[in-house]
Amino acid sequence: MTLDQLRRRIDRIDEKLLRLLNQRAQAVLQIGRIKRRRGLPVYDGRREEELLRRLLRKNRGPLSSASVRWIFRQILQVSRQLQSPAVLSRKGRA
Repeated sequence: MTLDQLRRRIDRIDEKLLRLLNQRAQAVLQIGRIKRRRGLPVYDGRREEELLRRLLRKNRGPLSSASVRWIFRQILQVSRQLQSPAVLSRKGRA
């Protein structure tokens, strides 16, 4: 493959990733509404650690475990922000 072909491939993958991240964010918002109605905290450390352990077990590289952990911790941080009452209220989704 040429450099241009590989870059086009990466562009398509990036667009898929963006689509998937937004789908994940929609699910996170729904979870946030349920948690709020039930009076549950946004942060669930046990759930997050289970998620990270599962993903690390499935990781076949070339990303290192440390890289996968860092990437998903960022995703989880943004997910917690989306579930915060202030964000849910601003979006009219409380």
